[in-house]
Amino acid sequence: MFCNQCEQTAKGTGCTVVGVCGKKPDIAALQDLLLYALKGLSIFAQEGRNQGLVDDEVNLFTYQALFTTVTNVNFDATRLQELILQCLALREKLKVQVASKGGQVDFSCPSTTFQGATELAKLVEQGEEVGLLTDKEANADIQSLQATMIYGIKGLAAYADHAYILGKSDDKVAAYIHEALASIGNKSLTLQDWIGLTLKCGEINLLAMQLLDEANTGTYGHPVPTSVPLGHKKGKAILVSGHDLKDLEELLKQTDGKGIYIYTHGEMLPTHGYPDLKKYEHFYGHYGTAWQNQKKEFKEFPGAILMTTNCIQEPQDLYKENIFTSGLVAWPGVAHVDKEDFTPLIEKALTMPGFAEDEEKGQVLTGFARDAILNVADAVVNEVKEGNIKHFFLVGGCDGAKPGRSYYTDFVEKAPQDTVILTLACGKFRFFDSQLGDIGGIPRLLDVGQCNDAYSAIQVAVALSNAFDCEVNDLPLSLVLSWYEQKAVAILLTLLHLGIKNIRIGPSLPAFITPNVLNVLVENFNIKPISTVEEDLDAILN
Repeated sequence: MFCNQCEQTAKGTGCTVVGVCGKKPDIAALQDLLLYALKGLSIFAQEGRNQGLVDDEVNLFTYQALFTTVTNVNFDATRLQELILQCLALREKLKVQVASKGGQVDFSCPSTTFQGATELAKLVEQGEEVGLLTDKEANADIQSLQATMIYGIKGLAAYADHAYILGKSDDKVAAYIHEALASIGNKSLTLQDWIGLTLKCGEINLLAMQLLDEANTGTYGHPVPTSVPLGHKKGKAILVSGHDLKDLEELLKQTDGKGIYIYTHGEMLPTHGYPDLKKYEHFYGHYGTAWQNQKKEFKEFPGAILMTTNCIQEPQDLYKENIFTSGLVAWPGVAHVDKEDFTPLIEKALTMPGFAEDEEKGQVLTGFARDAILNVADAVVNEVKEGNIKHFFLVGGCDGAKPGRSYYTDFVEKAPQDTVILTLACGKFRFFDSQLGDIGGIPRLLDVGQCNDAYSAIQVAVALSNAFDCEVNDLPLSLVLSWYEQKAVAILLTLLHLGIKNIRIGPSLPAFITPNVLNVLVENFNIKPISTVEEDLDAILN
């Protein structure tokens, strides 16, 4: 196997024996084969569009299949086998439809004709023989851009899938993904072509994040500033982790009146700010911190646990019977439930002890999405003009277990008192309960939301630039980001598409970026790795 799609990849180069995420070689091979099959499907989808044919089933499947290969989503070989065979069936169905429109159906690319083995072991062998980035003769910089693009479209697909679940979609998203996958292996494309195609991922991801923002706020209302308890209530309990708001809503509906308190974990924390979610009285508080701490935190939770989207680690025996997956998430031997019927999860929670007594552990604030911040924009601008706020820092991104991430805690704690910290995604858990005070009644720590809410942060930056009549890059605003998985790659590409410069990123640079590609990013966007907190603060503020 070879996998270098996450920040924690082995030795900073790539996992070759087993993934640091827990992915085994057979799972890696099946994921490679699924991507290979998606390339063949994409070629027909692209030709179908040339003939005026758009298949919504193919679009949705593309999102789901790509999302399945994101880090910490699907570790189940049987589920991957089903997706591969479904992909091939959709390919053949689409081929017939394209032919009926008079389109081309004979292509030289073998991904358009290969047949999947009927036995799982044989499928694994097929996966070991293919890979979208295994051309030994390819230019290293072109392969670097292809990898960046592939990992970016995985993140893009995740956002598109979230939006689709809540009824928002745009064929421009699927069209780009199909174009990107169909282009892999195209020898006629130059280095400049690949730079353009990779940066286009950022443009399309901005559209997907806008769709998701409209889906979330249109369904559940705009988040409002909310204090979230870190303690618990006496009684039965269910813990929800991940990002899927629809799963949470359905669980809240199905547990209403059953004497079960619902708690969030990880990036579910910002859901407490949505009016149509927080209205449920049994939606109580937040338990634990970020995804990488779940093995310790889950074994101490006295209730059932629901894992949605990308977040799962190998469940420990102490809680394996208590944990359930939903949506695209899967782990061998772990019960899977559908959002339409959470009965098995609920029944499990009712058999467990729950919390024996109330506990107070303080509270944290969330719900400072774009609407909440822009409602006090005049006050913010006034504090800046009066010199009370000297600088804004967006300190966010992914959390992880790899050493070096204490930098972000230290950065926030050492940021001057006349600065404001915006944060989003699970990177916030390095400092989310820090007491930083306020400036003129404006909290110095503003939780914008999940990584799924990056659109909110972008809109805040745009609104501030309009208020000060300047470009975003001229604002007293600095981005200090941590990355881990593929949604972070998509967001970074969006920031580059928008022309945002001077981004600091860490704790390490992506293993799939070659020195030449990095040089392009440095020359055009002044992107740079983090150094020390003291050096970075001094460089930014002086």
